[in-house]
Amino acid sequence: MRHEVTEADTAERVGSGDVPVLATPRLIAWLEAATARAAAPFTGPGLTSVGTGIRVQHLRATRVGGRVDVTAGPPSTVAGRRLTFPVRAVDGAGRLVATGEIDRVVVDRERFLKETPGPAEG
Repeated sequence: MRHEVTEADTAERVGSGDVPVLATPRLIAWLEAATARAAAPFTGPGLTSVGTGIRVQHLRATRVGGRVDVTAGPPSTVAGRRLTFPVRAVDGAGRLVATGEIDRVVVDRERFLKETPGPAEG
């Protein structure tokens, strides 16, 4: 998945810092979206996957206007409903921006939503 860094993606804008470069929380969201897509073959009717763990190193800053390609490889671990995906992000010059792993669990969508507390309950 390819993304161009905009002002809305910066640490200044999302509140994770005071510099106009790609914010780590935005980068993680992009990486997690890649894992959601990569987990699709492990789900079926009524099933989805949810993120449960993130271990990512953000190694290089990317300025506004820069391009970042994020990928999630095939799961390195499949343990029942638990999936661990290797992830990486590379900038337009081919330099490594981030690397790590993200865990997802396959769940029954309806049951998951029923068991998740609402705003008044949490």
